[in-house]
Amino acid sequence: MVEEEQEVIGRLRLPRKGEVLGVVISMMGASRLLVDCIDEKERMCRIPGKIKRRIWVKDGDVVLIKPWIVESDKKGDLVWRYTRLQADWLRRAGHMK
Repeated sequence: MVEEEQEVIGRLRLPRKGEVLGVVISMMGASRLLVDCIDEKERMCRIPGKIKRRIWVKDGDVVLIKPWIVESDKKGDLVWRYTRLQADWLRRAGHMK
């Protein structure tokens, strides 16, 4: 069981400097989503084209956000979406509340 979980999780992308973890509250349309970040701010985030074509994001997904330089408290870009197993590992490891 532990070996299977390690294979699925693999090398996990952790937040780097200037990046914030969050949970998707709702999809707003036009490649935009509302994210509740762990720094207690809600941000309107856009999904860049290279990510939009590769992954699907749903309500409740754990994502990695890079806040914009301008209006960093309100807007940002989606950097990464975690799978359910990866999100569980992040919670157990103490990266998310």
